[in-house]
Amino acid sequence: MVENMPPHAHEIYRRYLDAVAAYVQSAAEAAGLHTTDWYTLSVLGLAGPLSPGELAHRTGLTTGATTRLIDRLESAGHVRRIRAHADRRRVTVELVPELNLDVDTIVEPARRLLGEVFASYSPEEVAILFDYFARAAPAFLAATHEVRGQATARRRRATPQGSQSRIGNR
Repeated sequence: MVENMPPHAHEIYRRYLDAVAAYVQSAAEAAGLHTTDWYTLSVLGLAGPLSPGELAHRTGLTTGATTRLIDRLESAGHVRRIRAHADRRRVTVELVPELNLDVDTIVEPARRLLGEVFASYSPEEVAILFDYFARAAPAFLAATHEVRGQATARRRRATPQGSQSRIGNR
């Protein structure tokens, strides 16, 4: 742990993360989406077209759940599947050019209120905050993959030896 942390740093940071999670949930609700759907649209907006397998990896969903996610978003007019010309079996998923959501209206309160917070800092302090964001995002993603890997390992250890999955019992 870092030595120069303020008192109660853990609680302060948990409150921050909880507030971000609550905001993401409220934004998804305002858009009429599940939080995973909202997150997926953000991932596609930043990364561009992705294969269903890459979407499954990034969202932590199974391939079946990812197919249902893509179906929901496609039915709502938010994404489309694009087949490769050379191999029609290869598919990528991309945002539709005119996303059928008023994202600007949904995120405006956060932009405005966080803008007020950033305005209270010096340009140098804002630069440090954005340096933190840039460096913390990959750390959080790495931690996400580590936690998912640990959870998978725990589930495997909890499965009695010799038992088969539901699929194997069909």
